[in-house]
Amino acid sequence: MKGLLTLAYDNGTLTVLDQTRLPVEEAYVELRTVRDVFRAIETLQVRGAPAIGAAAAYGLAISARNRADDDIEAMLEGIRSDAQYLVRARPTAVNLRYAVERVLDVLLSVTDSYAPSDIIATIEIEADAIQYEDAQTDRRIGENLLSLLHNGATVLTHCNAGMLATTGCGTALSPFYLAKERGMELHVIADETRPLLQGARLTAYELMRGGIDVTLICDSMAAFVLSNGLADAVIVGCDRVAANGDTANKIGTLGLAVIAKHYGVPLYVAAPTSTIDMRCASGDSIPIEMRDGDEVRSFAGTQSAPAGVNVMNPAFDVTPNDLISAIVTERGILLPPFGDKLQALFQSGN
Repeated sequence: MKGLLTLAYDNGTLTVLDQTRLPVEEAYVELRTVRDVFRAIETLQVRGAPAIGAAAAYGLAISARNRADDDIEAMLEGIRSDAQYLVRARPTAVNLRYAVERVLDVLLSVTDSYAPSDIIATIEIEADAIQYEDAQTDRRIGENLLSLLHNGATVLTHCNAGMLATTGCGTALSPFYLAKERGMELHVIADETRPLLQGARLTAYELMRGGIDVTLICDSMAAFVLSNGLADAVIVGCDRVAANGDTANKIGTLGLAVIAKHYGVPLYVAAPTSTIDMRCASGDSIPIEMRDGDEVRSFAGTQSAPAGVNVMNPAFDVTPNDLISAIVTERGILLPPFGDKLQALFQSGN
């Protein structure tokens, strides 16, 4: 998707595509403070687990630049404080914590001989590495997913785990871009993904922009599609994978997984290893972000429900591992049972 960048960093300014304004307008916003980055993540101007991880890493680079006049001890303490602040922007996606911890880890090597400019450079190099690795990871996940699909296959997907959610070609959507490059024909059915319509606004938008065949459906139509054999597979992204293979993803994924299991349609979870949280034993331990009820009562400023009606608005749900056909990472395809294989994935060091 040439010319469309999720985010770009330059000398203390993080520029992000404002995804709240898509598909009507491609507009970019410039973030120059840690609070700017926090708000951009919290309000979904930048979204998608890998993308918000990269944004947070660059947020700490901004923190360092804005503290360049402090002494080293005060500078480091301020960066650590900003790191804890950024992690609170969205609690479910583990990439946010992963990226922040990576940056903090490299700061452990800082000594009294470092100048503020050295600290800034150290953080920016690590943030650049996180962004670069994400793009490479996307392609490897795409290759692995593509091996599970045949020419002419139709795939149902939920929410947006494409270019707009990462700094590369996406996770769950990456095989479609690779197929396009190679002349392989794949068809995509995209759930609209209520309440914020990431499937309608973002997935349909980016796939159409990339010349990929996509059909949009309401979330409530997924059962019709799967029961009538209109999709060969379901591919979704994820925001966190627990050590036993339970997976948190955008709200509605669990229902889709139940339907897919019932009708014998494989469900593949695209999961960069940065989303695997071996400190989290099972899905029961994954924190679920609860968002403002106005996201359900209205959309784009237009009221769609009675004012003041009680609303439950979880942003994610957890799919149990027994509903997942494979977890597809950049290091390979994991088949159930997942626990020992996830553990081995990290022990191998590949």
